[in-house]
Amino acid sequence: MRWIPSTEFFQPQVARAVLGTPCTDETVKAAAELADDGALKVRTVFISDIHLGTPGCQAAALLDFLRTVECETLFLVGDIIDGWQLRRQWYWPQAHNDVVQKLLRKARKGTRVIFIPGNHDEFARRYVEHNFGGVDVAEDWVHLTADGRRLWITHGDLFDGVIQCAKWLAYVGDSLYEFTLKLNRHLNSLRARLGLPYWSLSKYLKLKVKRAVSYVSDFEEALAREARRRGVDGVVCGHIHHAELRDIDGVLYANDGDWVESLTALVEHADGRLEILDWAARRGQLQAGRAAATVPARSVPA
Repeated sequence: MRWIPSTEFFQPQVARAVLGTPCTDETVKAAAELADDGALKVRTVFISDIHLGTPGCQAAALLDFLRTVECETLFLVGDIIDGWQLRRQWYWPQAHNDVVQKLLRKARKGTRVIFIPGNHDEFARRYVEHNFGGVDVAEDWVHLTADGRRLWITHGDLFDGVIQCAKWLAYVGDSLYEFTLKLNRHLNSLRARLGLPYWSLSKYLKLKVKRAVSYVSDFEEALAREARRRGVDGVVCGHIHHAELRDIDGVLYANDGDWVESLTALVEHADGRLEILDWAARRGQLQAGRAAATVPARSVPA
């Protein structure tokens, strides 16, 4: 798959469409590199909360992302397979198989894949320090970025008071979340027929309900405190389905989001710079770039 034609036909307008940034010599060069390679090349990718085994999992979008991105190391930061849901009701379409096969294929082709189990796939914690099909299973990890920062990688559920102190309540909350997602699918089906964009009900509630906002804030601060106690520069986690990249009292807090609603990943570039990649938005930009690339060079204004 190629995003745009070879660089001899490359036009600044295509760079703008692909990258979604003001067109400079640097962005033209970057987009041309993407065109030649046919992939988004980064040093490290962090993804979590895929929830394979649930109807809410956006497997098709994740496959698109995995086919596009190339990296040296891929961290699976928990809740990759939803054991809670699978115990209640079996749900495993072909697309979910395809995601697993793609991850294993990446491991076979040289990407280091490190799986850190979360609460929904806690069954995998009994296999810590084992390797399956090229995938290393670890309780947590310390990752050294290209610019020398030490980042502690953990799913984050061990710092969730609900999970640790009232697991039954977590199960109830999970069932309510599944109901919200089901309601959200119906709501957005109606919105699509009306020509309206996607809208996330659960994200709205998470940002608007005072107790939910307090829960997110407490979770973030607890992870940052633990990272500081461990003497690292930052923490990368998942768990709460809320992508974030910010400084908390001198500690970098990074949450890579989820692949149920937000479709986000955390990526580390070759220079160590971290970025939250909104794949839903990037896919739209890439599709625009591909469409622009089909126009012959002579028809694109200079």
